[in-house]
Amino acid sequence: MNPAQFYTGLVVDAYAKLKSAHFDAAPYAGFISRTGEPALELGCGDGEPLLSLVAQGFAVSGVDSSADMLARCRANAAARGVEVTLHHQPMESLSLPGRYRSIFLAGPTFNLLPDDETALRALKAIRAHLTDDGAALIPLWIPDPSTDLGVPREAEGDDGSLLRYTPLSETYDPVARTRVTTSRYERLTATGSETAGREWILHWHTPAQFRALCAEAALTVTALLDDNGDPAPSGATDFTAVVRP
Repeated sequence: MNPAQFYTGLVVDAYAKLKSAHFDAAPYAGFISRTGEPALELGCGDGEPLLSLVAQGFAVSGVDSSADMLARCRANAAARGVEVTLHHQPMESLSLPGRYRSIFLAGPTFNLLPDDETALRALKAIRAHLTDDGAALIPLWIPDPSTDLGVPREAEGDDGSLLRYTPLSETYDPVARTRVTTSRYERLTATGSETAGREWILHWHTPAQFRALCAEAALTVTALLDDNGDPAPSGATDFTAVVRP
């Protein structure tokens, strides 16, 4: 299931309340300040950190493959009183009219591309949309097998309902470099319940594998960084690649 199909309906509502990570705008503001504008966030979702960057005055647009996520992003923008340019496209077939000096992903959204072929198409699209002096910031992650199967996460929805996410089972394939988690989303109210099942596919790359893919896309990895923006240690499984034409 691709992200456009994954992030629909109940899952989008649950994502806002149950997501495991939040993205401070400061590192992305620093990246744009160093690399230049205009900027583009790939996989912008419901607007974090995109809307904070726009509110700070950065010329940054967003793109996402999920129409429901973009609808929530527009609603969040309206609530904050900011105007933002959004595009409804998957990153692997990106086709926008302009080019950008800064392109970035917040969190390892690139890992949602299910195989090397799709990842290569995305990198080629990034190259086509970068200016010759631009750069892209791509967080990557090599996941371990999950340790929380069967353990639900819960939160209260905007309407007072109970939102619940439960990972049920998993297939971990180190040869294909994929982790496929079957999960259940639920919305429980006093009058009934709603359920949605999803398969969460993660596909990972070692630094060497990612460098090779970038080379095929006419991109060069110029740095691998840790969460503090320092050079990532050898053998790191959570790192951010800085790539340039």
